[in-house]
Amino acid sequence: MKKLIENLTQKGYHVHVFCDKESAAAYMNQAIDGKTVGIGGSVTVRQMGLYPMLSAHNDVCWHDEKPEELTVMEARKKATSSEVYISSVNGISETGEIVNIDNTGNRVAAISFGPSEVYLVIGRNKICPDLASALDRARNIAAPLNAQRLKRKTPCALKADQCYDCNSPERICRNLSVLYERPTGAEYHIILIDDDLGY
Repeated sequence: MKKLIENLTQKGYHVHVFCDKESAAAYMNQAIDGKTVGIGGSVTVRQMGLYPMLSAHNDVCWHDEKPEELTVMEARKKATSSEVYISSVNGISETGEIVNIDNTGNRVAAISFGPSEVYLVIGRNKICPDLASALDRARNIAAPLNAQRLKRKTPCALKADQCYDCNSPERICRNLSVLYERPTGAEYHIILIDDDLGY
């Protein structure tokens, strides 16, 4: 992880390392206070228990926990316009490139532009040696597992074994984002957790 930390720091990210999800969540709960917070679709965020924790003292919008008066799309749009945005990633290379695959594009859009602060929570299982393997992980590990979790009728969801580059109407991998460097205009916090989290 040392190489990854060095490369991310050189690219301008604020890097924070934690031994477990509890200590990472406690740090974020203290760091994010009195803000509007958006959350992207993320199993890691759910495993960390961030939504109820942050909702106690922030205005948090997450389409997985949306209020009845909002549609899923309205909740996604509100989340992308928050002061702080939280998401995980589908893959990150030791050389510092960050990879995400998305369906509607709300998550990759908010990570790239809009919020003044972005927190990316990343378990050790997402770390790959290089960009090619991070892209491979996003396509052939994360996307099929997410399609299966979401009960999509796609070839990859049957066994969650690989991407079949399908053109199913229920395909979830429609947007690909690679952060080669830290985008300008926002403060980025990379939360590295020495535990396997999410897909």
